[in-house]
Amino acid sequence: MQKQVLQSILILVFSANLIFAQRKEFRDDKVDTLMFVSNRKIVNSLNAEPFRKKIFSKDNLQIPYRLLTPKNNIGTKKYPLILTFHNSTRIGTDNESQLEPLARIWLRDDVYSKYPCYVIAPQFSKRSSNYENIAGDIQTAKPSDEAIAVLELIRNIEKEYPNIDKNRIYLMGYSMGASTAQNLLNLQPDLFAAMVSIAAVPDFSNLSEINRKNIWLIHGQKDNENPYSGSVELFKKMASNPNLTFTTFTHLNHNNITIPFLLTEEIPKWLFGKRK
Repeated sequence: MQKQVLQSILILVFSANLIFAQRKEFRDDKVDTLMFVSNRKIVNSLNAEPFRKKIFSKDNLQIPYRLLTPKNNIGTKKYPLILTFHNSTRIGTDNESQLEPLARIWLRDDVYSKYPCYVIAPQFSKRSSNYENIAGDIQTAKPSDEAIAVLELIRNIEKEYPNIDKNRIYLMGYSMGASTAQNLLNLQPDLFAAMVSIAAVPDFSNLSEINRKNIWLIHGQKDNENPYSGSVELFKKMASNPNLTFTTFTHLNHNNITIPFLLTEEIPKWLFGKRK
């Protein structure tokens, strides 16, 4: 009898741990036309010159990228490194278009001063992540050769700037860029401390190895481009990850999902609180 009671208690404890392993939240933010235009205009008007233009070459690949260094960079101090990935509308080689509004939050005076860091914004000449249907409306994302090459770019930047904190390398992205962030986390989980993924098609390829990573999934329930169901499925598959947060915007779609974050410190604050 005592053995049965003990087994029942262990089952309840295990079940409770699964229930409280994740954080799931629903937000009812709405974005009207005025807010959409205003928030984007503010970040798009920021001077992008601090993001220096560079090119990474590997074999037959050339990847233009922009590099932002910390404000008042002190060589003896350690700084995080942020990788920010663009969506599919920014594909090209002009080394400018990849600085979409979400990437430009690091240029805001308040963020640049309060959250000093290195930021890399690569630009891809083709899709950095390609989607495949696996079941119903559930898709999965596969990385391109250019996306995989970014892992070597990171190693090069670490050598060039030895004051990068290797315990605080972060991934973030929107749409295709969020899928790319998931691809890299799955490819090399030990390299990264945290990821913010907004409106992604998910990557299920290495879930056992990223099961304790700091991950913030963000998706709009009205997303008709990258189905919301993909993030729901990923959330379910990572039921035991205690460091996973899933934020659903019940009224937002694919095109306006980043707007609530452009003028806040929410993403920088969340990232800077995470370490490997």
